[in-house]
Amino acid sequence: MKKIDAHIRNSVLLSMLVVMGLTFSLDFIFTLTDELGRGIDGYSATDALIYTLRIMPTGIYEMLPFSALGGALIGLGLLASHNELVVIQAAGVSTWRIVGAVMKPTLVVMILSLLLGEYVAPRLQQTAQSELAIIQSGGLALNSSRGEWRKIGNEFIHINVILPGGEELQGVTRYTLNDQRRLATSSFASSARYLEDGQGFFWRLSDVSETEFGNGEIAVNQYETLDWRVDLSPELLSVLLVEPERQSISGLYQFAEYFRAEGLESDTYFLAFWKKLLQPLATASLVLVAISFVFGSMRSVTMGARVFMAIGIGLAFTIAQRVLGPASLLYGFSPIIAVMIPIAICGLSGVYLLRKV
Repeated sequence: MKKIDAHIRNSVLLSMLVVMGLTFSLDFIFTLTDELGRGIDGYSATDALIYTLRIMPTGIYEMLPFSALGGALIGLGLLASHNELVVIQAAGVSTWRIVGAVMKPTLVVMILSLLLGEYVAPRLQQTAQSELAIIQSGGLALNSSRGEWRKIGNEFIHINVILPGGEELQGVTRYTLNDQRRLATSSFASSARYLEDGQGFFWRLSDVSETEFGNGEIAVNQYETLDWRVDLSPELLSVLLVEPERQSISGLYQFAEYFRAEGLESDTYFLAFWKKLLQPLATASLVLVAISFVFGSMRSVTMGARVFMAIGIGLAFTIAQRVLGPASLLYGFSPIIAVMIPIAICGLSGVYLLRKV
């Protein structure tokens, strides 16, 4: 029985690796092509290649569930086409034991997904976005098409560039409101660095130009350095570098809680948090559906039909998540429900079809 389990496991794992290789190769080619066409001054072909290599782990992470789906459908389908599944079942191996053998390589994919999504992809994505922002920024005091706008207390801030790690900033623009919600000061600092003294952590702004708006008068001040004490850690800032869907699980939760504490909209970050946290479960449910199709209606179909079915299931799952996610933000129901509905449908459908077999 162990040899049969190993044979099924190795066949499915090899198919998953082939699907991953093909998918990621195409993704790399298309991404590099897009980067070469950016047309940014000072952005060379080498820069485009380095940027593409840095964001590839993010692409790998996002495609892992669908690679596992395609690998399971194709690998198990090949066994069915060669009548190996019939022989295995005739030897007394139950359907659920075969399911367990297929789930073993799926577990490897799920663990790889968690490691990539938490420790590898977000950091490389942050580095890539930082380097690209430095090239794009061009030393402008304020460019709303680049950088990040955020509200902190009674201040609205814009940061052109957040360097990797979040401890150094370039191009910090601040607008401060008074108690009457009127503009009190505006300032621009060419750079900022995160430091610590006896009173705690703070940002030291450099080369600061500040304008004060008083009662009928305006005063302009210049400072070589200015200490800015605000509840904004580098960990939170590093999260701002990438889109919510491409941040780490811990960073998403931390930033969502920070947004909620500030009275800002946090559901977008909670939605991305639940989607990433439950991705291993989504992978398992997609593979379960693939197995049920192989044992059912797709036992004797061609390889092209299996590939088409894998693409169809993946598209349906993606569309369901992309429709339900914004719907949860629009209609106010919990983001975890929006994430769980497609997973539950896939998982329950797979179990139902396997029970029918």
